[in-house]
Amino acid sequence: MHAQHTQHTRGRFITLEGIEGAGKSTQLAPLAEVLRARGLEVLTTREPGGAPLAERLRALLLDPAHLGMSATTELLLMFAARSEHLEQCIRPALAAGRWVLCDRFTDATYAYQGGGRGIDPARIALLEQLVQGTLRPDVTFVFDLPPELGLSRAKSRAGTTDRFELETQRFFAAARAVYLDRARAHPERYRVIDATAPLAEVTQAVAAELKAIITSLESRP
Repeated sequence: MHAQHTQHTRGRFITLEGIEGAGKSTQLAPLAEVLRARGLEVLTTREPGGAPLAERLRALLLDPAHLGMSATTELLLMFAARSEHLEQCIRPALAAGRWVLCDRFTDATYAYQGGGRGIDPARIALLEQLVQGTLRPDVTFVFDLPPELGLSRAKSRAGTTDRFELETQRFFAAARAVYLDRARAHPERYRVIDATAPLAEVTQAVAAELKAIITSLESRP
C-alpha cells in the first residue's frame, strides 16, 4: 500500500491487542481523543465485527452455544468477518485519510487460533495474504498481563460470559506467548504496554507512546 507524497494521502492503521481483561477496549476512546486533538480524523472499530455482516459473524463466534465449533470453522469465520470489515470500513477510511483505531486484528488470530487452538501459523498466514494483501497495521499496542489477572478482571465485568472468556488459563497463556513472540520479532511495529498498572497509568503510557508515533508516522510518506 504505497501512499503518494502528500502528508495525509492515506490514514494510518493502529491496532490494540491483548488477552481477555487486558483493558485494551477501554483505551480506544482516550487514544482517539489524542489523535483528534492533533486535528486528525479517526475511526474506532473492533474485531470480530466493525461492519453489519461482520457483527453478525461476531455474534456466532462469541455465542457459548457454539462451544463445539471446530478450530478451522472458527478461523474461517474470523477471516470472513475481517474481509467484510476491511472492505466496508477499514480500507475506505484509510483511503479517505482517516486514522483507524481497531480493537483486535489479525495478531489476535495468530494468538487465539494459532496459540490457543494450535492451528499452524502458516495456515493463518495464507488467509492473511488472501484477505489483506499487503495491508498490515502501522503500529500495534499489545496490552500485556498474566492470564489469571486478565480472567479475573473479565469475570468481574457485568454481562454474560462469551465463548472465549470460557477458555482455560492455559489457552490464554498460549495466546499471550504468541503476542509477546510477535512483538519481540517485529519491535518496529509493536509497543508492549504493562496492563497490570492502574487504568489511568496505562492510559497515560499509551498516550505518550501514541504522541511519539504520530510524529514518526506523519513524517513518513
